[in-house]
Amino acid sequence: MSDVTPGKLVTKRTYQRSVLGIVVTLAGLGALLALLLPFRAHLSIALPALLFVLPALVGTVVGGFFDGAMGAVAGFLVYDWFFLPPYGTLTVRSPQNWIALVVYAAVVLIVAQVVAKLKGAREEALRRTEESERLFELSQALIGDLTLSQLLTHIVGTVQSVFAARWTALVLPDGGRDATASGAVLRVAAAAGQALTEADVASVTSGGGQTRSLGLVDDVGPRRVSVALVVSHRPVGMLVLQDVQLAERERSLLGTFANQAALAVDRAQLREEALRARLLEEIDRWRSALMGAASHDLRTPLASIKTAVSSLRQADAKLGPDDRAELLELIELQSDRLARLVTNLLDMTRIEAGALELRPSAMGFDELVEEALASLGGIMAPGRVKVDAPVDLPLLRLDHVLMSQVLANVLENAERLSPDDSVIEVAARTAPGSAATRVEISVADEGPGIAREERERVFEMFSQNGGGGRAGLGLAIAKAFVEAHGGLIWIDPDVTRGARVVFTVPCETFVTAPV
Repeated sequence: MSDVTPGKLVTKRTYQRSVLGIVVTLAGLGALLALLLPFRAHLSIALPALLFVLPALVGTVVGGFFDGAMGAVAGFLVYDWFFLPPYGTLTVRSPQNWIALVVYAAVVLIVAQVVAKLKGAREEALRRTEESERLFELSQALIGDLTLSQLLTHIVGTVQSVFAARWTALVLPDGGRDATASGAVLRVAAAAGQALTEADVASVTSGGGQTRSLGLVDDVGPRRVSVALVVSHRPVGMLVLQDVQLAERERSLLGTFANQAALAVDRAQLREEALRARLLEEIDRWRSALMGAASHDLRTPLASIKTAVSSLRQADAKLGPDDRAELLELIELQSDRLARLVTNLLDMTRIEAGALELRPSAMGFDELVEEALASLGGIMAPGRVKVDAPVDLPLLRLDHVLMSQVLANVLENAERLSPDDSVIEVAARTAPGSAATRVEISVADEGPGIAREERERVFEMFSQNGGGGRAGLGLAIAKAFVEAHGGLIWIDPDVTRGARVVFTVPCETFVTAPV
């Protein structure tokens, strides 16, 4: 670890500029002397005095007023020695020459002072501009949408770049906003500059995790500045700068930074707490919805199966072959429905857990329909589905397991809500305006239809519309699987009888990336 502190580094740079200013001044005087000396017999006394002002001004710009004053003294001696008779001595006999020397020295010092003040004012303006920009950045972060970790990194990076400490650390209580102001266990949430050692971490957290008050300003260790981040008299953290020396103006600036940082940290913590609260509310909503599905969608097939089995087991029941076949068919049908509902629940769990992964391959539209009907088992009566697709329809590029589940869910939904003797039409065509990259698949039924205001809501989890109970997991899962393929799913608004569900899938010329 380097022993050179930021304060020493600033002093070193100031010294280097001062030395450079003296060198530039003396070099300028030497160059002017070499240029003017061969012609001194033809020059007026005032001309060298005017020209010797220039090296002093350059020295002032480079190194500061001290360099300008040194240039004035050196110019005074050179002017007197080489250009005021008697030459080669510092003796001045003529009162006119004394006046020239005094005027030269006065002009150089005054001009050097003015230039030094202008330079200082310019540097101060640049510093204030930079400070304003940094404060603006913090203000933008305050009203921005950064996460808490991004915000903390931004704060310490900004403070480190402005105050050039050896390191800057932002200390927060381990329990967030819920931690008490006194007796909170601290942690280093973000740091910038040199890496903190274990001793540094232990010192800023009061003995490596021992409890302490966040409201205290801790100045333990040499050249350490610590300032509490406080919002409404409640400490939210602490900003610690190591090996930094601050002037009064810089302390005020650091206080402004601390106030801005405290507001930003408190706001980010509030946003995260609000997000957690919304997540908990969503979990409760899902739990209630799942209980609703379990009590409604699961109970119906179970009750039918239970009734059919009880009828078959009754010893005194006089059931003919046709009655027994009908009851067994009912058991098989409701078992298939129950199995599909469980499958949908498992699929939705995969979707919510982010474990959905596409395995696209090429398949024909007819194959997709056959696979969907096969997965429905006995739910769909033979010959009830009518397929309509052009001969030149391109091959589909999709995950056949997921997309057959989509088509099966939509078909089951149509079958459940349509009259028993009605036809369900499954059609496909190249999607309009897609440059032959997508195929549009539709399922039309003759059921009660869907009200216009409910055409979006039917794709939500466990939704229930007032028209006919077009509810459950099926359409929500279909929407998730279609969007995973980069497609869209919607209810056709132009259908006047029944409902027509439309979705798009990629075809063989369009390759999707895994999600």
